[in-house]
Amino acid sequence: MRPETSPGSDLDAELLLTMYRHMVRARVLDERMWVLNRQGRAPFVISCQGHEAAQVGMAMALRPGHDWIAPYYRDLALTLVLGMTPRDHLLALLARAADPNSGGRQMPAHYGYRPLNIITGGSPVATQMLHAAGAALASRVRGEDAVAYTSLGEGSTSEGDFHEALNFAAVHQLPMITVVENNGFAISVPWSKQGHTKDVADRALGYGMPGVIVDGLDPVASYHVMTEAVARARRGEGPTLIEAKVARLTPHSSDDDDRPYKTREAVAEEKAQDCVLRFRRVLEERGVLSPGDAEEVRAECMREVDRAQEEAENSPLPSPDSLHLHVYGDQ
Repeated sequence: MRPETSPGSDLDAELLLTMYRHMVRARVLDERMWVLNRQGRAPFVISCQGHEAAQVGMAMALRPGHDWIAPYYRDLALTLVLGMTPRDHLLALLARAADPNSGGRQMPAHYGYRPLNIITGGSPVATQMLHAAGAALASRVRGEDAVAYTSLGEGSTSEGDFHEALNFAAVHQLPMITVVENNGFAISVPWSKQGHTKDVADRALGYGMPGVIVDGLDPVASYHVMTEAVARARRGEGPTLIEAKVARLTPHSSDDDDRPYKTREAVAEEKAQDCVLRFRRVLEERGVLSPGDAEEVRAECMREVDRAQEEAENSPLPSPDSLHLHVYGDQ
């Protein structure tokens, strides 16, 4: 049985404004990364544009530094809400030694931040789910109430790791929450060629866990769904599979061209429902955002990203002497 979800509107104005600021901040940073890539100053970008509402809503229901996070490569907004900064992400994008993810040694968007319990991941997709299952088991063995959050794209649900992690979590009733950010395309392949169920959440029945579908363009709905899943997990009632229906407003990555497999009409339709603009309209209609507020929020975010870019560009590159650091040990 699939629980019903509801967008709801019982959150106070300050929380709604915080959600909006997080979404705009992630969008501005994401856009800047594309600019740096197109200028030839950054090698690779993989975008979260269109995923911000789901990620912000989910992240705001978690406890930073307490819960365990095994993210995937589009989780820019999620990691920002949990405590990483634009500077952290730009240090990684520009491969600087001060990059907290890997010291400038990993590809961009391979997130990892020990103080925030963000677990570093590999490039093969869905492997992070096994990390989350292990963290959830460890949390329970220790008698802690931390939950393990993991996310992936719908294409990654074709991987064996998806089955292994969900089956293990269900059998052992682990406090693990899996979020599939379904934007309709696994790089260039549509969902119809990835799975034979209407929705990814349908698969939850086979594992014996709740499968929830949520409008991932709505941060409030995402927050409510995640809050319920976290409460279940902390009560010891086991894992939840959440499918957030989102949009991908850019090609798969900065190395992709989506024109051969995605019509311009489809792209225009998704951009018309841009989650950042849609949430702005909702807040303006409710009087949460006053005239000029949205422009000021974006200007504040631009100033923060400007400072972060300057600091990142002035930061030194890794020394060749540190090439093997953390690969074969600490020396």
